[in-house]
Amino acid sequence: MNIVIDSGNTYSKVGWFEGDKLIRYTTRLTFGELIEAVLAQVPEYILYSSVSFTASDFEKALGKPLKIFDLTPDTPLPITKNYDTPQTLGADRIAASAGANFLYPKEDLVVIDMGTCITYDLIDKNAVFQGGMISPGVKMRFNAMHSFTKRLPLVEPETDPELIGKSTRSAMQSGVMNGVLAEMQGIIERYRHKSPDLRVLLCGGDAAFFESSLKPPIFAVPELVLIGLNRILTYNVSLQ
Repeated sequence: MNIVIDSGNTYSKVGWFEGDKLIRYTTRLTFGELIEAVLAQVPEYILYSSVSFTASDFEKALGKPLKIFDLTPDTPLPITKNYDTPQTLGADRIAASAGANFLYPKEDLVVIDMGTCITYDLIDKNAVFQGGMISPGVKMRFNAMHSFTKRLPLVEPETDPELIGKSTRSAMQSGVMNGVLAEMQGIIERYRHKSPDLRVLLCGGDAAFFESSLKPPIFAVPELVLIGLNRILTYNVSLQ
């Protein structure tokens, strides 16, 4: 049993794997809860990816020596990065791309990860991460309209709002949700001009709002980042 950890500024997400199979996962763990979860079922190997606590902080909190790989810009990867600033490349982007390439090797792929920001990343059939786009996420757009104006309310996302809003709230819903959908459709179409056989993978917390509205073939893989982290882990274990 191996564990992969995707730790954000506030909460962590953990996946338990047997080989390449995701057995279970849990989300929204505080740092203390993360430590308890790991110690409750001590794994053979851990891959730790965090933007908050360091790997040394994590290892110290565990209180026992475990085989931990820290995901950094210098960690060996099963894919190649063709990126001008690899030190600034987000771990989630590279993990999702590694997961996509693991699931669909030797294909041109675009990974759309719908989190705080929406990222569109291309990984080609030669397993080369070519870069992509970063765009404001759904909730960020709603928050921006509320924060930068005096009268617009803070609105929560909803699935399939009417195109023509009949109130300020419904107009905001249409502007964000239909705007994001149009953005995604347009970007996918432009990518497909470059690669007609392109496969599109969708992941991230806001993916569920859009997966039924996008033209096929679109494949929703909710745990793509965890799958990619595990692929990176098994790759590094194989190098030992």
